[in-house]
Amino acid sequence: MAKVIFITQANESVEVEGDSGSLMELAVQNGVYGIDGDCGGVCSCATCHIHLSPEDFDKVGAPAETESDMLELDDNATEYSRLCCQIPVSDEIDGMTFTVAG
Repeated sequence: MAKVIFITQANESVEVEGDSGSLMELAVQNGVYGIDGDCGGVCSCATCHIHLSPEDFDKVGAPAETESDMLELDDNATEYSRLCCQIPVSDEIDGMTFTVAG
């Protein structure tokens, strides 16, 4: 079971937990403001853009080419950006904090 925290665009902290699916699905199921997941998780819309801390980014890893291409189209992308539809809910993300891109 992974328990994570999302920091919304309104600077609210939302703690959620789950054991399957993607981080985007977990956020949408729990009503995390700013995570829309319009494409349903197929990495084609960037409405689930998040920022990670440098140490958490290293744990999760860099985006694949398709994800990188989507992030290049987002003005708020940083070197620590990911699309949370591409991050599986697993023990590896337990305790991490993700900031919803604004």
